[in-house]
Amino acid sequence: MAVRKKRIYKVIFHNQGKLYELHATEVSQGGMFGFIEVGGFVFGEKGGLLIDPSEERLKSEFEHVKTTFIPLHAVVRIDEVEKEGANKISSLSDDAKVAYLPSPIYTPGGRGKD
Repeated sequence: MAVRKKRIYKVIFHNQGKLYELHATEVSQGGMFGFIEVGGFVFGEKGGLLIDPSEERLKSEFEHVKTTFIPLHAVVRIDEVEKEGANKISSLSDDAKVAYLPSPIYTPGGRGKD
């Protein structure tokens, strides 16, 4: 009988002008309309000589979070990966400073105001 390996997902999304890259074991379309549900965060093991400050910041930010809901328009990409990688927060370049305005995904009647 084959043992099924737990799936690991890399989720990349925008948050307050930064690009977040997280690894998690649970990703789904949540019960809240317009949000992706992410849980089961995977962080690297302590004990190494090198400590990544970006990953440590993410670890402390999500330390007591069981599940987070990410707005659909903030998600850049979700990949299923073979193994976890480095979690990180990246600054967007000066050229990429774009403010995303919330937009409705669903409009009643399928059309805007006439």
